[in-house]
This record gives sequence, C-alpha cells and structure tokens, in this order.
Amino acid sequence: MSRSALVGNVTAMLEDAGFTVSDRCAIRPKSFDVAARRGRDLILLKILGNIDAFDGPTGLEMRRLGEYLQATPLVVGLRTRDKELEPGVMYLRHGVPVLSPDTAYNLFIEGIQPLIYAAPGGLYVNIDGDVLADKRESRGWSLGRLANELGVSRRTVSKYEDGMDASIDVAMKLEELFGNELTSPLSVFDGADEVQDVDEPGEPDDLDESESDEMIDVLTRVGFIVHPTIRAPFKTVSEDERDHDRMMITGHSAFNKTAEKRARIMASIGRVAKTRSVYFVDSAKRETIDGTAIIEREEAENLEDAEELDDLIKGRV
Repeated sequence: MSRSALVGNVTAMLEDAGFTVSDRCAIRPKSFDVAARRGRDLILLKILGNIDAFDGPTGLEMRRLGEYLQATPLVVGLRTRDKELEPGVMYLRHGVPVLSPDTAYNLFIEGIQPLIYAAPGGLYVNIDGDVLADKRESRGWSLGRLANELGVSRRTVSKYEDGMDASIDVAMKLEELFGNELTSPLSVFDGADEVQDVDEPGEPDDLDESESDEMIDVLTRVGFIVHPTIRAPFKTVSEDERDHDRMMITGHSAFNKTAEKRARIMASIGRVAKTRSVYFVDSAKRETIDGTAIIEREEAENLEDAEELDDLIKGRV
C-alpha cells in the first residue's frame, strides 16, 4: 500500500469515528500529517508505512507540539523493518505511541484500548497489583506459592503486586490461574513521554534567524509566551499571557504561493486545534486566507498590546 493510500485510509477511519480531521500537511517541514479532534481529544498524527523512518528530532517536535497544543502525538504505521506491527499492541518510538491501523481502528471505532505494549525485551502488560494481591490472598496462597506457579522469584511477585508490569508470558499464566481481570488497558492518550528540560530543540533548516527573532520579539512584547517550532507547518505556537488557553499559531515569510498554501494548512489545523491562525508578511493585498489572518510586518511592529492584535485579527477573519 502506498503511503498516500495509507494516509487516506487512516483519515477516513478517523472521520468514521467522529473526528474532525484537518487538511493534510502537504508542505515541508512537517512533523505530523494531520490534526484530528473528537470532543476534548486532540491528536497530532504521523502516518508511515515503515515506522523506522520516524526519527528522534521528529518525535521530540511532536511531543513538544503536543504539550503546547494540549494534544496527543501519535504514529500509525504498518511495519518495522520487514515485520508487521502486531495488532492490539502499543509501541513507543522516540517517546511517541505507535499503533498499527488495526489497533487504531479498535481504539477509535470500537473504543477498545490496547492491553499490550512493546518494550526492549518483549511484550508487556499492566498488572493491577491490588487485584492480584486480593486474588492471591483469597486463595490462601503465599507469595512463595504464587512465585512457584509462575516460575519467578518471591520478590518478583511482590513487585507485581506493587505495580510492576509483567511480560506477556507471565500475564498468560496469571490469566490461567485467576482469570483475565488482572490486566489494565493502556491509555494511548497519556502514552507520550513528557518533554524534559534537557531535550533541547535544534535549529530549523529553512528559517532566517533574524526574521524569526524579529517576529518573536513582536509577539513577546505585546504579551505572548512564544514557542518556536522546528518541523511544523507553522513557525510558532504562542500563548496569550492573559489567558494561557488562548493559543495562536503563526507563520511569517514573503507573501507568495508557498505562503498561501501554508496559510491554508494553518487555517485548517487552527480550526481543528481551536487556535487562532496568523501569518505575518512584508506586504499583501489580502487580509485573510481561509481563516488565517494576514498581517503586514509594519502593522505588527506598531502594535501596543495583545488586545490590539486581537482587534486586528477579528477585523480580518
């Protein structure tokens, strides 16, 4: 299956599941392919045939964007190397959850969370330690007796009851002994690793540093906390200091065909992510593109505060 067909199939599945899906980010640089929202759940989705193409910088950028936009970064892929991804298993690549299309279908259409996750050494499940301890004690079994049944140490059983995850083999033995009520579903929407202070972003390859600093300075001066992006179809995500839930995505460049295309994609993402979308240019005859406000640099430089910027945006969209 071609990647284009895979993207089409996955986005159609999300729409069938009740998600509003943005236009595809068919412009570089891009860390994700589409944004999708259902109710309060917002996901930033990367769709790949081979997940080995998903690299560390892209994973970090998706996690950062997830934190800025209160979204879940997620990868849907078919295989790794020459091996198909297992159905019902959540993988983790560079801190981002990875699902096969079948697992994504079960999650989004059927509402079935995966129970198994892949980690170095094999496949694992979450064990409900309190339930395990209750079942063991109701049998009148000691830690040693259960350890013998499982073929592990007494200390390992104690760790299971304290919340340590178990391999799929141990989980199957526990299911034979006590039934299948011991495992806890994984929360894909909470599955991404948090961004740490030591995770420093790189420098974008296509960004003029002085141009970037100029627009960041303007946004900061009028009252925004600005998060530059590296591999997104927009240049910054900015939080209004008056209300941190009021987010804005921005771009800036000369006004040309590429800028128009980027502004349309930004507008689509903004509608899904529920953020405002603004594109700063040197000069333009248009004031909006599909809901993205077009603002000339001179206008931006003359702004006094965020309220003036709000008024300018409202007058254009």
